[in-house]
Formats: sequence, structure tokens, C-alpha cells
Amino acid sequence: MLLNLHVKNLALIEEVEVDFFDHLNILTGETGAGKSILIGSIEAALGGKVAKDLIRQDKEYALVELTFSVEEESVIEALKEMDITLDDGQITISRKIMPTRSVCRVNGETLNLTELRAVSTLLLDLCGQQENMTLKSEAKQLSLLDQFLGAEAISLVDDCKSLYKEYQKLKNEYEDYTANKEKRAREIDFLRYGVDEIREANLKIDEDIELEKKYKRQSHARQIIESMGNVSQMISGDAGANVSSLLSECIHSLSAVSDIDESTKSIYDQLNELDSLVADLNREINSYVGDLSFDDINFKELEERLDTINRLKTKYGSDIEMILKYADDKEAELEKLGDMDDYIKKLTKRYKDTEKQLNDKADKLSKLRKKAAKSMSESIKKALIDLNFLQVEFEIKLSELESVSSTGKDKACFMISTNPGLSLAPVTEVASGGELSRIMLAIKTVLADADDVETLIFDEIDTGVSGRTAQMVAEKLSDISLKRQIICITHLPQIAAMADTHYMIEKQMSKSSTKTTITRLYDDAAEKELARLLGGAKITDAVKDNAHEMRELARARKKGF
Repeated sequence: MLLNLHVKNLALIEEVEVDFFDHLNILTGETGAGKSILIGSIEAALGGKVAKDLIRQDKEYALVELTFSVEEESVIEALKEMDITLDDGQITISRKIMPTRSVCRVNGETLNLTELRAVSTLLLDLCGQQENMTLKSEAKQLSLLDQFLGAEAISLVDDCKSLYKEYQKLKNEYEDYTANKEKRAREIDFLRYGVDEIREANLKIDEDIELEKKYKRQSHARQIIESMGNVSQMISGDAGANVSSLLSECIHSLSAVSDIDESTKSIYDQLNELDSLVADLNREINSYVGDLSFDDINFKELEERLDTINRLKTKYGSDIEMILKYADDKEAELEKLGDMDDYIKKLTKRYKDTEKQLNDKADKLSKLRKKAAKSMSESIKKALIDLNFLQVEFEIKLSELESVSSTGKDKACFMISTNPGLSLAPVTEVASGGELSRIMLAIKTVLADADDVETLIFDEIDTGVSGRTAQMVAEKLSDISLKRQIICITHLPQIAAMADTHYMIEKQMSKSSTKTTITRLYDDAAEKELARLLGGAKITDAVKDNAHEMRELARARKKGF
């Protein structure tokens, strides 16, 4: 049951908080007062789409919170399966709406919109004018029949959806393989050529980096050898003065005086050390030049190896690691495609097995639907009679689809005749707007006995209804409210008179702002609002007496139950 609604900064609503109660909760108000915004806020909290411009002007966010009490054991168990624990028998759903995103929470835990919608279907059923129009959809009609069947049918529908998705995937793959054998053969040849080309190259990780270094050195070997030779010649060459001979002369010149003047000893020692360093440098240069000796054959092999690697890079990846990964991936594909006949055989078995499972589930679901269609039709007919369809016939006609779908193999069509002598015809063709409202109310009446949802919300279920029919709609809502909490927005005094709890929605305007308020009405105020609904702009004593009488008759009827 919905205990509390809190809305903040949403369109005309600055901030309102409403406590709801058992049985029939009625909301009335002038056109444009904000009744639709209130219903929209509930839809938003339960995961519905929200336009970002609904955030109140100059506010950073809008907030909607719903607090429910939950008593149905089946609902409690279903919530537990979703890892949602009740807090003292209650559950609070909140949605904070911001310009670029929204945050949804259930008892403080963040949920995504899909999870939130799954929770909401367990707690509340909202029937508005838009849903009345969806009654013209055959898919909606089939969904309502499944809802009447309950958990077993819903579970089978879920199984069908899952199997159908897998079936379609396998079917598409099967048809693709069988219709494109030649294409697959060419694909195998192409993949095999690429893998063989890479494997034959016998690549090693980072091999290209080392080869590039060697290639750079080898390609400049002559220049390096010539430069090194020049340096070696200048250090210790035979012709002319060189560094080694000059150092030797310096050492010889100082050797005679180093013993005479000790201050020259340090210079003499440094010259000896420098001579030793020059000798070491010369040996290192000669060793390097010896190792660098240029070989045309080796250089050509190095060049060809780099050409091979670079060619593979242009075709399969920007580095050796990516090339090898390409080969691994394509080998996996080849393993799958290599024995095409065997793969198609396995695929066909999976495809046919899934098709059989889907058909078996659909057959089981179809049997349940056919059995339930008659019972649901009779219940809806009885409910329609209670809503002033006095000479009504109603039938849920099931026919078989050409092929199985995600919802099984059945197509549902709600058939109705509202006048004697007229044959049954689809609801989509013969029902007016007012009749659709009553038909949906009849269906909700029947479903209220079939499911565990504790709260039903009706948004202007009275569209196109007046007179005696309006009274019967009011009585039907009152009857349903004995088993379920009902929240109903209405313009009809007949329905408002049946309220167990009555609220008035008003729009208050000032120079700087406009806002919507909701007030709970007690005896005199409720009677005054009822008189407004009856009399319009001018409330006479006769209208007041009529309002009083309507409330007394409604109370007397409730006491009779």
C-alpha cells in the first residue's frame, strides 16, 4: 500500500507531501490545477520517462519519494530475490532528477531504471488514459491475459523471450553459414594465407627493434670505419706527428728533471697516465673497427629480414606483438571454420534443440491461455454488466501466429458486443473512449483478484462517462477498494462521493510564482468540494443538499458491505 508521496521542485509543485490510506483515496481539483503532474511524479518515481524541463525554474533538481508498506508474502519474496530488504515492513523509492541525469534509490540502495521498473510492478499498477488506449493493442491484450494467469504464465513468457532471442541468433547464424558456403571457403583461404605468412616468418617480440639498430650501424659501416681509422692514425699512425709519439717525447723530456725538482713529478705522472689512456683508447678503436667489418651478404640478409617484418606490419599490425595476436585470433577463427560441415552440423543441432524448447514452452503457454481465456472472458463480462453494459457479450479470441514469437504462438483479440443483435467485433473497432475506460476498469477489477499488487491508481477513469454509468463506475471502484488500495483522480461527483479519503488539488498564484498544493478534506470541506463538482461556479442550497445526500448514500452503501 502507498503510504506517502513527497514531491519537490517538479513543474508547478514546489513541495507537497501526502499521506494515503486504505480503500478509496479520491483526488479532485479544477482543470489545470496539477493533477496530471501529480500522477506524472508517481510515474517518474517508478522509472518512467521524465522531461528535464519539468524541474522547477531556478532549481537544481526535482525529487519524488514514495513510501509503501508491503504485506503480501509473494511480493516480499519477490523483493528478496531482487536483494531488496524491507525496512520495518516498508520500502521507500526515491528518484532525484537533475538536468543531465537522475539517481534512483530503493531503501537507500542505488538501482538503475530497469531494476526500478521491475520493483514498481510488484507494488503499484497505474491505469491512465494512455493505458486505456493501449487496450487497442493486441500485444497489450495478450499481456493482460497473461497477467490474469499469474506467475506461471509470466514465467513461461520470460522463458519464451529468452529462448526466442537465442533461437533468432542461432537461426541467423545457421542461415548465414548455409547460404554462404563459397564465401566461407574464400574466407578460410584468406585467413590461412595470413596465418601461414606470419608463422613462416618466425617472428620474435622486439626483434624489429634490435634489427633496426643493426641495420642503422651496418648501413653506415664504411663511414664509421673511415672515421675511426682517421682517429687511430692521429693517435698512433706511422706518418708524421701523432698523439702517442708526442706524448712519448713529452715524457722523455720531463724524465730527466722529475728527479731534480719534485714539483715536476706530478706533471710527469699525469703525462704517463695520459699516455696509458691514449693507448687504451687506441686499442678500443681498433677492436670496434675489427668487429664492424662490413659484409655485403650479411647486410643483404638483414635488409631482407627488415623488409619482411615491415611488410607484415602494413598488413597485420603496427608491431610484432600485434602481428602475432592477429595470427592467434585468426587461428581461432580457422579452428571454428576449418571443418565447416562439422560446425554446421553442431550449429544445426543447437538451432533445432532451441527451436523445440521454444515450441514446447509456447505450447504449454498456449494451453494455459486457452483455458484461462474463457474464465477471464466470463469475469470481464460480469464486471462490464456491473458498469452498465447491460446487454454485453465479451470474448477473448485466441488464434495461432504463423510462426512462434517472443511471446509464444498466440495472438489475442478482445471481442465485444454492447447491443443485442450485433455480432462480436474487436474492441479496437467498436469501443468509444468512454467504453474503453470502462472496459479497462472491468479488466482491472478482474485482475485485482488475480495478482498481489496492493495499490491501483486510476487517472480519470471516468472519461466519457456520466449519469447512471458514472454511479456504477463509482460503486465498482468502491468495491475494488475493499481488497486493494485505490487512488483515483476524478471530475465526477458520483465517484468523489464514494471517497474514504478525499484530497483537493489547487493551483495557487502570486506575482512571482505559481504552485500546486494538495489538501486532505474532512467532512464539511469534502462536502463543499462535492458541491463544486455538482454545481460548478454557483453553489446553491439545493446543490449543497444534493452533495450531502450523495455522501450519505455512499456511506450507507459502504456500511452495507
